[in-house]
Amino acid sequence: MALIPSQVLRVAILLSYFSILCNYKAIDMPAHQTYGGSWKFLTFIDLVIQAVFFGVCVLTDLSSLLTKGSESQEQERQLRKLIGLRDWMMAVLAFPVGVFVVTMFWALYLYDRDLVYPRLLDNFIPQWLNHGMHTTVLPFIIIEMRTTHHQYPSRPCGLIAVCSFAVGYVLWMCWVHHVTGVWVYPLLEQISPLAKVAFFSCLTVLINIYYVLGEILNSYIWDCSKCVLDTDKAKAD
Repeated sequence: MALIPSQVLRVAILLSYFSILCNYKAIDMPAHQTYGGSWKFLTFIDLVIQAVFFGVCVLTDLSSLLTKGSESQEQERQLRKLIGLRDWMMAVLAFPVGVFVVTMFWALYLYDRDLVYPRLLDNFIPQWLNHGMHTTVLPFIIIEMRTTHHQYPSRPCGLIAVCSFAVGYVLWMCWVHHVTGVWVYPLLEQISPLAKVAFFSCLTVLINIYYVLGEILNSYIWDCSKCVLDTDKAKAD
């Protein structure tokens, strides 16, 4: 019975991400019409990552229900592949990128919102949508981590994948600046080239720290859960 609520929860989260993405894409902002469109913003990339991740979670749940009791080795193999993909996405993309977007956005917003989210955007993006993009990502991913145990890859492989994503996005931002002459985020317009290198390096280190934090948190949650189950079983015996 415990599986059903988590299935429903994942479907609800997936639908909420679809709603956020549809509403965001429907906004007629000038930045959407320039080179790179929405894809130059890490927030939008993160929303797509989260939507795809929870889509894989829902597909995994459905496959698990459909193959329950089946003796087909092929179906079991396909299910294991889905579970592996789900766990890899959680470890390398959904958790570190999601936590990075939420913490960096609100840290910069509270310091000086014009560095990351100019007041002009209030004319286009309602507050509920802003929180949908920059706030709810964190509780959603924590809920997923709490309801399902995820098998993390080896730490070197995981860190290499996270670094590849971070470096790839930095190179993408630099390319957009090369083509348009404008940096994606106003903050980058105000610092020197050397400061940009230091800034990008620090952010790459930070997202790697979030990867390790996710690995530790996942282990802590499920080690504690195992201890509780073992205690309950001992009491029952």
